[in-house]
Amino acid sequence: MANLKLRLLIGDYEIVQSLRDGRVKAEGIDFEFPHYPGVRDIHRQVAGDEICDVGEFNGPAYVAAASRSWPMTALPVFLHRRFRHGFIFVNRNAGIREPKDLIGKRIGNPTFQPAGNVWARGLLENEYGVPHRSITWVTQEPEIIEFERPADLRIVQVAKGQNIEDMLISGEIEAIISPNLVRGITEGVPHIGRLWPHYRELEIEYYRRTGIFPIMHVTTIRRALVEEHPWVVASLMDAFEKAKRLAYRRMSNPRIVPLAWFQSYWDDEREFLGKDPWEYGVSEANRRNLEVMMGYVHQQSMSGRLMTVEELFPPEALSWSSAGRFR
Repeated sequence: MANLKLRLLIGDYEIVQSLRDGRVKAEGIDFEFPHYPGVRDIHRQVAGDEICDVGEFNGPAYVAAASRSWPMTALPVFLHRRFRHGFIFVNRNAGIREPKDLIGKRIGNPTFQPAGNVWARGLLENEYGVPHRSITWVTQEPEIIEFERPADLRIVQVAKGQNIEDMLISGEIEAIISPNLVRGITEGVPHIGRLWPHYRELEIEYYRRTGIFPIMHVTTIRRALVEEHPWVVASLMDAFEKAKRLAYRRMSNPRIVPLAWFQSYWDDEREFLGKDPWEYGVSEANRRNLEVMMGYVHQQSMSGRLMTVEELFPPEALSWSSAGRFR
């Protein structure tokens, strides 16, 4: 029987390089890799195009879509995670010194739904007492997954030609939450800074207290494909796991990374986050992580109802575990 051909639209990450170059194969599957459009565009292409069968996708936006009717399900393969305390940027001239100074302000976002923005709003509301409905959210682009907005949720899309990063620098808005560094930071604009300059210490404290290394992206797969070929779930997850393990092995060699103290960074992070910070599957830690994310999505009005982990993934993915499968 011929192998199933699947198109994967996933990031150019170290943890998937051996899938891309063919060193790791998936049993019964041949991969094709469409052109990767970059981090700003991949989610829109996965959601709206026929470009892939398996795709990296914004986790909170997936929860929002899954709470309604959507032709995708997902695998608990989390290709992107990141702590988010360091991605709230402020105009210092607006007098913002602590989180509650954001109440009543205008805060820019690429869209309302980037995973990093959902996590940051959740942190502000649930850890620091800044209700998301006390803020006017200024967005750059249309949402990828539309949702019904309550009357008291203030979201305003900028006019064509306006740019939220320019607006932050000029003072038209007081802050930005962004998945990436904003221009005011990369260009060293003096009055643009982080809400928390000591963000790394806060992220370490957050992890110590919660055990959560925030999940940004899930890996979607066409629901019809899983229904017709349920075996693809374990085959894909095994392949992603093997590729990640190869990456860990390669990255543990300090000679390949042009950083003077990389070995100490690597050792410190593994001691703190454990041997597998990018753990796949629905482990206890990942379940807790997903439940917090789903709670934030519902709190921020993006899901029609509060979802459960069991609704996000097919049964074959819920039961998958790397324990005892690999050496």
